[in-house]
Amino acid sequence: TKYGICARSYPELDIRNLTQSQAEEIYKQEYWVKSKCDWLPDSLSVAVFDYSIHSSTIQAIKDLQKALGVKADGVIGNQTLGACNSQPIKQVLERYFDNRLDFMIRCKGWTKYCKGWINRWCAVKKVCESLI
Repeated sequence: TKYGICARSYPELDIRNLTQSQAEEIYKQEYWVKSKCDWLPDSLSVAVFDYSIHSSTIQAIKDLQKALGVKADGVIGNQTLGACNSQPIKQVLERYFDNRLDFMIRCKGWTKYCKGWINRWCAVKKVCESLI
């Protein structure tokens, strides 16, 4: 891996010679764009982006939809965006981070990686709360 980009996921890329700019573009396209972060309120865009990187875009979106109380289908559409813009962001963010924590605890790697995962969860939560 380089810059967190795994050669197994991108067999067509020369990971050893991957530039930071190329890695940034992969992150942008694979996580930011696919999660429609440009369309979300700032604090939620950061939360969804990080969760997408850590646990998959579909999981991040489904937990966002659960926090919003809309159908959790893993696709951000008009219903999800409407709910994002019509609900108090602070409460949505709290529910979203609770959902993420619940997901992490249920992961098979929890006992091995819990300290790092919790540190990441706390750091991202703090950043997101500062954006409200």
